[in-house]
Amino acid sequence: MDDVNGYAEQALELVKAYAPKALMALVVLILGLWVIGMITKAMVRVMRKREVDPSLIPFLKGLTSTLLKVMLVISVIQMVGVETTSFIAVLGAAGLAVGMALSGTLQNFAGGVMILVFKPYKVGDFIEAQGHSGTVNSIQIFNTVLKTPDNKTVILPNAPVSTGALVNYSTEAQRRVDLAFGIGYGDDIDKARSVLDEVIAADQRILKDPAPFVAVSELADSSVNFAVRLWVNAGDYWGVHFDTIETVKKRFDAGGISIPFPQMDVHTHAS
Repeated sequence: MDDVNGYAEQALELVKAYAPKALMALVVLILGLWVIGMITKAMVRVMRKREVDPSLIPFLKGLTSTLLKVMLVISVIQMVGVETTSFIAVLGAAGLAVGMALSGTLQNFAGGVMILVFKPYKVGDFIEAQGHSGTVNSIQIFNTVLKTPDNKTVILPNAPVSTGALVNYSTEAQRRVDLAFGIGYGDDIDKARSVLDEVIAADQRILKDPAPFVAVSELADSSVNFAVRLWVNAGDYWGVHFDTIETVKKRFDAGGISIPFPQMDVHTHAS
């Protein structure tokens, strides 16, 4: 009976000692979870206002929420009086081991964060990176997914994309179409230039400012070459590119202007 009374007294002492701390820790836990929820919601609103890629928002929200909750739990455990030094040391060692094992993956994650922050491109942009070109279909945590013009899917790791050379063809509203046309040495240069000017003037997609540029650029081995530079809205680039080539060929043919092409003469000798 004395033993039971002793255990009861010890239990009562423990309750008196830890109950206030446990109650306070519970209050802090509840308030902390509420604050974390408010922080993550505010973070989502900010990211949406800054037009962060939608595919990244849920992950960043979850990552931030998890980190804050881990910090909150550690703080609550300390408030109760539990020694957390050893626990934090073990957690740190485990995190280091996992980080070393997943170093490449973590680099890709860091690259994704850099892309998110600095926005070198966004979904819908046409880019060239790591030897591949295509429209950005999605920006994921570890990879960027491209769709090529022939509808292939290319998955690029974010780490090399974020640190390597990258060409974004969609950044500017206007692009320059660079074309070259060759005529024969016996053809009239002024007539060819007039045809080129007429083709350019007839296409309403070609901008007047900056003005189109047409000039003889080279006296090549078998042709006189014209350099043609046209400014267009980015969405009209390929249309103007292909249509101008086709129209110039037809107009040159109609005007009797030749377009030289490689030829080979074969001579036979009677034995």
